[in-house]
Amino acid sequence: MKRLLILFLVFSQTIISQNKINTQSEQVWVDSTYNSMSFDEKVGQLFMIAAYSNKKEDHAQDLEKLITKYKIGGLIFFQGGPNRQAKLTNRFQAKSKIPMLIGIDAEWGLSMRIDSTHSYPWNMTLGAVQDNSLIEKMGKQMAAQSKRLGIHFTFAPVVDINTNPLNPIIGNRSFGETKENVAEKSVAYMNGLQSLGVFATAKHFPGHGDTSTDSHHALPMVNFTRERIDEIELYPYKELIKNGLSSVMVAHLNVPSLEPTENLPTSISPKVVTDLLKNELKFEGLIFTDALNMKGASNFKQPGDIDLAAFLAGNDVLLFAENVPKALEKFKEAYNSKILTDERLAYSVKKILKYKYKVGLNNYCPIEMINLYSDLNLPEYKALNLELFENAVTVLKNENEILPIKRLDTEKIAYVKIGDGDSSVFVEKLREYADVKILTTNNLDSLLVEIDDYTKVIVGYHKPEGIWKKNEMTFKEINWIDKICKKSNAILAFFTKPYSLLKIPSFDESKGLIEAYQNHEYAQLVTAEIIFGAKEAKGKLPVSLKKNFSANDGLNTKSAKRLGYSFPEKVNMNADVLAKIDSIANYAIKNKVTPGMQILVARRGQIVYKKSFGYHTYDTIQKVQNSDIYDLASLTKVLSTLPNIMQDYEKGKINFKSTLGELIPSYKHSNKADINILDMLTHQAKLPAWTPFYAKTLDTLKKPSELYYRNFKSKDFPYKVSNNLYLRKDYNDTIINFIKETALLPYKQYKYSDYSFILFKEYLEKTHHKSLDKLSDENFYKILGAYTTTYNPLDKFELDRIIPTEIDKYFRYETIQGYVHDMAAAMQGGVGGHAGLFSNSLDVAKIMQMYLQKGTYGGYEFFTPETFDTFNTCYFCKIGNRRGAGFDKPQLGSEGPTCGCTTKASFGHTGFTGTMVWADPEKELVYVFLSNRTYPDSNAANKLSKLSIRENIQKIIYESLTD
Repeated sequence: MKRLLILFLVFSQTIISQNKINTQSEQVWVDSTYNSMSFDEKVGQLFMIAAYSNKKEDHAQDLEKLITKYKIGGLIFFQGGPNRQAKLTNRFQAKSKIPMLIGIDAEWGLSMRIDSTHSYPWNMTLGAVQDNSLIEKMGKQMAAQSKRLGIHFTFAPVVDINTNPLNPIIGNRSFGETKENVAEKSVAYMNGLQSLGVFATAKHFPGHGDTSTDSHHALPMVNFTRERIDEIELYPYKELIKNGLSSVMVAHLNVPSLEPTENLPTSISPKVVTDLLKNELKFEGLIFTDALNMKGASNFKQPGDIDLAAFLAGNDVLLFAENVPKALEKFKEAYNSKILTDERLAYSVKKILKYKYKVGLNNYCPIEMINLYSDLNLPEYKALNLELFENAVTVLKNENEILPIKRLDTEKIAYVKIGDGDSSVFVEKLREYADVKILTTNNLDSLLVEIDDYTKVIVGYHKPEGIWKKNEMTFKEINWIDKICKKSNAILAFFTKPYSLLKIPSFDESKGLIEAYQNHEYAQLVTAEIIFGAKEAKGKLPVSLKKNFSANDGLNTKSAKRLGYSFPEKVNMNADVLAKIDSIANYAIKNKVTPGMQILVARRGQIVYKKSFGYHTYDTIQKVQNSDIYDLASLTKVLSTLPNIMQDYEKGKINFKSTLGELIPSYKHSNKADINILDMLTHQAKLPAWTPFYAKTLDTLKKPSELYYRNFKSKDFPYKVSNNLYLRKDYNDTIINFIKETALLPYKQYKYSDYSFILFKEYLEKTHHKSLDKLSDENFYKILGAYTTTYNPLDKFELDRIIPTEIDKYFRYETIQGYVHDMAAAMQGGVGGHAGLFSNSLDVAKIMQMYLQKGTYGGYEFFTPETFDTFNTCYFCKIGNRRGAGFDKPQLGSEGPTCGCTTKASFGHTGFTGTMVWADPEKELVYVFLSNRTYPDSNAANKLSKLSIRENIQKIIYESLTD
């Protein structure tokens, strides 16, 4: 213990000594630099001039003149682009005798001023977030982006307490109306920025939150008592100063209780800047004026005079001066008249130089241009942005727990858009969870009649993101909302500032109410996820809305364990590694392995990769979309037949010892009577692989024989095999009888066979008195919201949404599109136990996620975890059979269905048309690969398998894991 104490004391003394050396070095540089400067150069340090990277060369040359002639101390950048700004910064710094401080208004990220950069939520949105560590993390990311672009000061956070809903300039820029919330968020924001050496600037001192005038256009009045200002407006500043605030921006306000001189802006008031901020609040950091070209200041004094007045009031940095040469003249006159002293000038200039030293301008290095764009747009920035919205979106009403919507099989849901903002992401995501009908009529009466058909109506109120100051609700919009709520079970989702809700008299008629704060794509995504239970609502309202809702109102909703969306970093995956999937997919398409494909990756219930590649066919006319539908081939076994078998198992209708003779009475006296279910599920029942049943129905010309087919549908020929080709109704019996009479293989060993699942279909349909397609739809797909998962997709979807699988030249003699590729399944009316299912990657992932969650999805239990574990067991691995009970499992040797890098607990299946699903409970992964590698000729070489395309993609998925 004594030794540890000695080591601690030595370490502490080392730190103290190092700090002392650093302080001494700083002072030496500051003093030597200051002493080498002329009067004009010292005054020049006080000015931070506006710079734009989107203006022409004459603007840059004007700035160069100010830099070289007047030795200005800093630049504040406004509109432009990152590369242009970086080049200008390097150019201007090279011209400056003393490197300049660079500042920017980046309240919600660099994108507030610079294109092609990252944008975070507005402060009002962040005000709803309850986890302030996320705000600090955001500040840290903002600092990293600023440093990368050579920026030293961010003029944020806005710490105004917005107690006036009609405030025309602050509004969404405020964290809210309570001083505690504003202070806590501001401190977190500041700590994040300053942890990486970028200085935070609290604004707008002494408080712009309760004004009804925009100081850009006139001088706002703040007519409160000194006691009120001290208790409310100054509270965040006290907390920030206590925690090490670097700088403050003083606003142009008329505050009679602080400055009695009529119409004297606070920015040039010694009583406000020096007496209150510096002396009373003990603030020792840099003090910036708000922009001196704003009418709140410029209406009071002329350029030059306003600059001098602001400096004499106690400000250190004069922001956005309109006329530096004129200001320099005024400073000289004041100095000669002894109004301006050497001590006053030295105080601010040396303080500015100290801050330059702190950011390393004593050893200035130009901005590195290589990889600038990518460095400013790292994947983790998007991941945090989404997380902030996940924590902000607020549920204000949830009558009878209408949120989240659970039993999708009993719901009929419509969506109505109100407002002129974009709603595309919201609509897309709603429709990914359920078969939501979009109602688009412009006639309210017609709409009210139409919504009678729906159990729930989701109303999205969307206003353009960029006009938050003016997006007030119209009478028509309010009337529509009122009428819809009175007529239906309405869920209202507002993608606009919370103050927009003030015009709605009452929310009594609505059943659900969500405030999303912005019309941002992530707000739309998260709101859809909350409605369907993929995410929980966590936000709390940062402002009050008259009698309807109070600040800090917000209801937590429950997760329904549906798939949500996130970024790889949030689930411990590396986005850059995962992006390598693109290269493999593009390689496969370029080399005609398959015309196109869909690929989806989910981890921990979050979809982190969902893309489509290529085209429907090699003619490159129609691109593959995420919503397009593929023939799943043998995935049908685990996505349709197997889950129904599992439910019957759980209900005690069957067990693994149940025999085929018990399942299908006609097999009781066959050579297959004693085959048990477990052997069938594990493909060791001595059944042959498959039979080309169609071959026996062709005539001598190898065309469909009239003995079996007709060109039109009838009672006796009901099964549509392809366009204008119908099979006789008794042929399914022929298939079942053929299998019954087939000889068994001589040895009990692993042999993959379609027969088992053809027979399981026969059992299920006879037992449940329903066709397998209806059984699966009712038992699973409708409840899951997997509404594109279906047999015979042409009954539900347009042809151009369904991917073709082959140009058939041996049986149906046409392009197979919308009809199942598997010939036996086609001869069963498109509904096979072994094939026939169609879907897209998302809906397949829902089923696999249900398996991964051991039988639960959307708040509904399909079967118990014990049942799932029973079927996801490799019973015969020791004798060389890798199969689970229905599921495929990882290979036991060198060859098999996976990359060889999955865990033993993983399971899935592959399909002949070029499909694959795989889930890994230990890694919490779902992988879906869909393609039509059989197009145009299924008999061509299977390059998809030979080149291990599916397996190589799976390998990348595992390589991307960071835990």
